[in-house]
Amino acid sequence: MAKTAKIELIEGNILASLQGFFKALLEDGGIDALLVPQHLPMKNTVMPTLVTDSEKINGLDPLAPVFPTNAAKVVSRLTRRPMGGRVAVVLRPCEIRAFIELVKLKQGKMDDVVLVGTDCYGAYSNVDYSRFAGDDDTGSTLRFYQNVRSGKGTTWEDFDLSPACKACEYPVAENADLLIGLIGVDTDDHLLVKANTFEGEALLEELGLPGMKEPEGRKAAIESLVKERVAYRDRMFQETTDATDDIKKLTTYLGNCVNCYNCRVACPVCYCKECVFQTDVFDHEPSQYLRWAKHKGILKMPTDTVFFHLTRLAHMSTACIGCGQCSNACPNNIPVMEVFRTVANYTQKAFDYEAGRSVEDDPPLSAFQEAEFRELTGEKD
Repeated sequence: MAKTAKIELIEGNILASLQGFFKALLEDGGIDALLVPQHLPMKNTVMPTLVTDSEKINGLDPLAPVFPTNAAKVVSRLTRRPMGGRVAVVLRPCEIRAFIELVKLKQGKMDDVVLVGTDCYGAYSNVDYSRFAGDDDTGSTLRFYQNVRSGKGTTWEDFDLSPACKACEYPVAENADLLIGLIGVDTDDHLLVKANTFEGEALLEELGLPGMKEPEGRKAAIESLVKERVAYRDRMFQETTDATDDIKKLTTYLGNCVNCYNCRVACPVCYCKECVFQTDVFDHEPSQYLRWAKHKGILKMPTDTVFFHLTRLAHMSTACIGCGQCSNACPNNIPVMEVFRTVANYTQKAFDYEAGRSVEDDPPLSAFQEAEFRELTGEKD
């Protein structure tokens, strides 16, 4: 049975309580550094920061409803080679799942890393978060959670959470070493911290937090949230399938793509050091464009936009964890996440695979199963 403990609330402030917890983790938990989202002093946004001085985490805010980058890529950079110390990384559930995929793709290591996950109610787009937060950095986070807990929901003025968050069926980081629980917890009094691994249990022992049982209503609260998100997700899958189920529709769907490749850069599991679309393979001769235009009578520029996305889908659909950073980074608001998640749903089901579930699961295209896809090969039992 997982070990659970209580983080006492400091003056009724969730963020102050988390700050105390992470200070103790850095000072007393045998941790050399802490990777944690913090408000930047130069602008009201929240970005991952690597902290070694416990007095430098005053802007800590892992609960802010904003998601400017998937920090799995940052953790990958920190762990590809020995870092010379033990680091605790504070991540959303989708970031942990992305990092697990990167580990399986040999782009990071679990050595000397402690995964700390938080329950996630979701995030606004970068633009919408700026409107929501204004100049009220941590205060806006507290306002967001008060709205959620009081039943007011996540809608603010004329916008809501990003579609990726509304469709995410994994609001709880069960694969973290330490999980900070909010859903179904009386956060007016305390926070839950749960150790899911032996390493997590050892850290809780070091911190000496008072023990507690997981609240009886937590499971039901999580199930209710997941049910709501799954219903949204399934509607999204159907709508996206209807909008992209032939090449003409897909071309229209991706019609205002400008080949900026922001989605590739923002994707946490798209890791190639050299992308074929940034080589001379697609550096066509001017005369080639004219021949294509003459053949069709009209040629949309830039070319190869649909091919780019189809290639990414072929490469990444088995590893897509649905974080939505592709859509967040698109300058023309193409619903990239919707099509990637929809295709990933079909692909991962075909391989009986769930991206980011466990480092023990082999990536589908890295392992051969003799009995798979017999309906295509014609082989019999």
